[in-house]
Amino acid sequence: MPEKKIEKNYWVEPLQMFFRLSAWIVFPVLLGALLGKWLDKKYDSSPRWFLIVIGLSFIISMIGLVKDTLKEYKNIDKHK
Repeated sequence: MPEKKIEKNYWVEPLQMFFRLSAWIVFPVLLGALLGKWLDKKYDSSPRWFLIVIGLSFIISMIGLVKDTLKEYKNIDKHK
């Protein structure tokens, strides 16, 4: 049985995937928090806009995370 040759930089692709998927968690929620705080300060409506925007950013985050994860699963299946 022939052995598969291990690539020199085998860790690069998983690390890129980790950062890409982590970005879907961090950036929408962080931007949502900043936007929500700003809207609450502007309209003096604390914490209404903060909670609304955080909820929307969480939904956006989960949709992006699921889409990218499914794409990665398909990519892994293709390489098997």
